[in-house]
Amino acid sequence: MVSSVPRLVIAAPSSGSGKTTVATGLMAALSARGFAVSPHKVGPDYIDPGYHALATGRTGRNLDAYLCGPELVAPLFAHGAGGCDIAVVEGVMGLYDGAAGEGELASTAQVAKSLRAPVVLVVDASSQSRSVAALVHGFVSWDPQVRVGGVILNKVASDRHEGLLREALESVGVPVLGVLRRAAQVETPSRHLGLVPVAERGSVAVEAVSAMAAQVAAGCDLSALVALARSAGALTGAAWDAGEALVSSPPPPLPFPSPGAAPPDPHRPCGPRPQTPDGLEGAGRAVRVAVAGGSAFTFSYAEHAELLSAAGAEVVTFDPLRDEELPEGTAGLVVGGGFPEVYAAELSANEALRKAVAELALSGAPVAAECAGLLYLCRELDGLPMCGVLDASARMSERLTLGYRDAVAVSDSALAGAGTRMRGHEFHRTVVEPRAGEEPAWGMRAPERRVEGFVQRGVHASYLHTHWASEPGVARRFVERCRTS
Repeated sequence: MVSSVPRLVIAAPSSGSGKTTVATGLMAALSARGFAVSPHKVGPDYIDPGYHALATGRTGRNLDAYLCGPELVAPLFAHGAGGCDIAVVEGVMGLYDGAAGEGELASTAQVAKSLRAPVVLVVDASSQSRSVAALVHGFVSWDPQVRVGGVILNKVASDRHEGLLREALESVGVPVLGVLRRAAQVETPSRHLGLVPVAERGSVAVEAVSAMAAQVAAGCDLSALVALARSAGALTGAAWDAGEALVSSPPPPLPFPSPGAAPPDPHRPCGPRPQTPDGLEGAGRAVRVAVAGGSAFTFSYAEHAELLSAAGAEVVTFDPLRDEELPEGTAGLVVGGGFPEVYAAELSANEALRKAVAELALSGAPVAAECAGLLYLCRELDGLPMCGVLDASARMSERLTLGYRDAVAVSDSALAGAGTRMRGHEFHRTVVEPRAGEEPAWGMRAPERRVEGFVQRGVHASYLHTHWASEPGVARRFVERCRTS
């Protein structure tokens, strides 16, 4: 299979240069002109894809060579971009910044090379003039395999400033594809973990994206950007497919009895039987998996729900801020990342749902919780009662915990068999005490050796964010546990 979807990578010399403004604005501007735009984000970031989805009307997807492996970057891209007219990929940090101590791994440059995509460099020109030429020249020449096809100058002060910048860049031979003036209306608010997610901003987020689109449309040469995207090289190989990924993944071990688990209920209601790929064992009966959503739980990768569905689950989203009960017939629960600390009072006030979650966990049903989900399952968060599934207390902290992790499953759980190795990412300003239960979820291999998280009954709760496309068997195992718990 050959994918020839036109594509661009929007990169920068460093964070804070304006990548999100340019990438989101370009996505929205092209969408407004009738292009079907596929949005992508390099790295583990959950928040930017929300703005991308708002700009394009399509699911924002991540491309992370550390979490999924470099070999999955192009297949996952092709999966998300299928049927689209053009794809825009927003980079992470500086163009050549990647996982600490791992060379180019997980950098924007590595992803650009994997996608055979030209790079547009967004440069914050607010405090320079002629020096911009040296800066751009350095980024262009650092790695000959990275093709920087143009520059967009951001935060330009005046016409005179623009003239000085353009004159300096003539010697570099990289075309200026856009010039953006300072514009406060396109700035997006931030807090302790970065931008405020789209789900929390409502109409304000819509207005911000519209302002980004207007600025990019007015300041950039859209025709030249589309032409550059069309110069991307063809990608060979099959697009990632959730069903095929499950068929090719090792089957889960036989179900194990969970201590204290209630016997299976033969009368538990189920949803309609989904279509599952040939050869996928255990697909005879659909089970309902409830996935937490809403403003408090906005962090998730689209591929997780796709894998659950392909494994035979009916995926139903609910909002812990508003829904007082779990979806009828819930056989398993997934609570991903987000900002429960911001909504601790509202989550605590929803006592009926907290009790329902605790009862489901006590029954032995599979529960997978990451980061925010871990906090929600604790006894308390900043002194406010949570679900009480875990005998642990969570609180906000001054310290930011951030970085990629190399982990191995320490205990058998509904999500992973002991010994399963996965790479993940931590990103939080909270502390859970104790850090791990009697049966920890993960043993961290790098950058430090420690155990973390909780496994009890069907619960697997941890700070670690993982991307299931790297290990599709976890979704298959989780659904199998839903059928047998």
